[in-house]
Amino acid sequence: MGPGIIRSTERAGRPLPVLFFQRPAEVVARELIGALVEVRTGRTTIRGRIVETEAYLGVDDPASHAFAHRHHAGNASLYSPPGTWYVYRSYGIHWCANLTAGGRPVAAAVLLRALEPLDGLGLMRRRRGNGVPDRALANGPGKLCQAFGIDHRLDGSPMRRSWARLLAGTGENEVEATTRIGITKAVDWPLRFVAVGTLWASRRTARRSS
Repeated sequence: MGPGIIRSTERAGRPLPVLFFQRPAEVVARELIGALVEVRTGRTTIRGRIVETEAYLGVDDPASHAFAHRHHAGNASLYSPPGTWYVYRSYGIHWCANLTAGGRPVAAAVLLRALEPLDGLGLMRRRRGNGVPDRALANGPGKLCQAFGIDHRLDGSPMRRSWARLLAGTGENEVEATTRIGITKAVDWPLRFVAVGTLWASRRTARRSS
């Protein structure tokens, strides 16, 4: 798949419905481009626009934590109903935020890879540390979790009832599919989706899907 236009079918600013996630992970990942992540922290609300995602297809995907029906305490949330947060620690250092998609027992999910910061930048800057440029506040899975205060507390929570919600965006979004990055298995699968022309995606490049 190459670049394509995604038109939001949900009313802007409304939390995405569970039905949105009851579809194949690659469809959800592509259509999440342009949606908003909103986290309320005390009196501060921070928001960011999703500009990069990556789909993991579950039990049949060698790069998935659920490949070959693997079950353990750390990936239990992957087997939850669609629209559930799956948050895990990568290499024991960074938190990564995913939302389950499809349905049982597929155990598929979509990784949020990068956000364009919109609101609450002051809090994001404090969390990310002095000297971090705004373009690097949330341009990677671990960075966006740090900026938005996402950690293990969110794991297993239904998105619509959690303190971190996904809201429908506005207008049309041109999306490009590429191969996945940051993994060693099934790298060539064209399951990374990026907003065309964005300055906020992760810095690593990938081969475009034909």
